[in-house]
Amino acid sequence: MTRKQLSEHIKTQSSYLCVGLDTDINKIPRHLLSHADPVFEFNKQIIDATKDFCVSYKINTAFYESQGIRGWEAMEKTVNYIPSTHFTIADAKRGDIGNTSSEYAKAFFEVLNFDAITVAPYMGEDSVRPFLEYKNKWTIVLGLTSNPGAKDFELQQTGKERLYEKVLRTVAGWGSTENLMFVIGATQPEEFINIRNILPDHFFLVPGVGFQGGSLKEISEKAMNKDCGILINVSRAIIFASEKEDFALEAKAIAAQYQQEMSGYIK
Repeated sequence: MTRKQLSEHIKTQSSYLCVGLDTDINKIPRHLLSHADPVFEFNKQIIDATKDFCVSYKINTAFYESQGIRGWEAMEKTVNYIPSTHFTIADAKRGDIGNTSSEYAKAFFEVLNFDAITVAPYMGEDSVRPFLEYKNKWTIVLGLTSNPGAKDFELQQTGKERLYEKVLRTVAGWGSTENLMFVIGATQPEEFINIRNILPDHFFLVPGVGFQGGSLKEISEKAMNKDCGILINVSRAIIFASEKEDFALEAKAIAAQYQQEMSGYIK
């Protein structure tokens, strides 16, 4: 998916919501366990219920990989079921030596046909480069994350700048605003103005709204650019809004609430 296509879909939907399919088989409604593929059935109903209110879906691959071959099959069926209009993200946080990253890129961009993948930049440019070589695919690099451990490395001072700032400035030179995004956690709202000064034109994937306490209003005011430039990921607050048979209806209601609020912030 191109940047233009993503930006146009955001305008059409009046939404920059990304629904996180962090589908834990131990948390899905019990009545689904009788299905041949409970995880896919859950995802299918969530997608049907929320697709009119979001522009993207993010699959956290850990919840699928932990289930072995059945999990991989559910993940493949899920990404194929998502409408082609919606931006698909493999939240896999890969990043390894070049030939290994090449295989990861093939797995998620060719075999599973995701639009984007999250990548850890710690091993440097040669570990990220294989992902950036794919046309109309996106590499989403960890910048400033929403977890408490961000203070251990990302927020540490390294000379005249903090480590995460050095990462943003360095990685921005490896790609372009057409193929490179950054993960910026919503629990670090005070940093968004500074980050926008460093990266005025890039898209950000923003986790941490919902159960982690990030403010949609605050992030939207501080991080949005002329193309919107942000995808707000919400996972548990939507997909696990109900543990009962009405789970899809409840997910739809919550997604609609987010979309309604977002429509008021879009410039």
